[in-house]
Amino acid sequence: MLNKKIETALNTQINAEFYSSYLYLSMSAYLQDNSLIGFANWMRAQFEEEQFHALKMYDYLLERGGQIKLEQVDKPPHDWKDIIDVFEAVLKHEQEVTRSINDLMSLAIVERDHATVNFLQWFVDEQVEEEANVSDILAQLKLVGGQGSGLFMLDREASQRKFTPPAE
Repeated sequence: MLNKKIETALNTQINAEFYSSYLYLSMSAYLQDNSLIGFANWMRAQFEEEQFHALKMYDYLLERGGQIKLEQVDKPPHDWKDIIDVFEAVLKHEQEVTRSINDLMSLAIVERDHATVNFLQWFVDEQVEEEANVSDILAQLKLVGGQGSGLFMLDREASQRKFTPPAE
């Protein structure tokens, strides 16, 4: 059984993960509206991945005997200056998620909840990958100035992304 501090923190993180999914769906719509269909697809896959993260925590919380307390999800932004602005916002958001996961891990360590530490390690590793992927895309977008044939090529590449839940 989880202690209440861990239960509360996991519920907060579940809500944050659902916000992340909502943010990426909003970005997908913005990109679709701006004829960046590949990047819209990339964000839609990101939306699915964030929902997976939320549900992974949801299931863990229930498995440990915790109580789920879903909260209202904040309204995400819906407009950005351009594709570079979108990915700068993604990177900033993923850095905030990393901080949040690290805080959750620190709490689990302090509370000596070894099962939760073990569970959260997957998310710590995932955040390293998330930040690296977004940083790479952002660097490429900046190299091409966020426009022209370079943007077209990057958009085509982004259209190939599909979310596949990791094997457990």
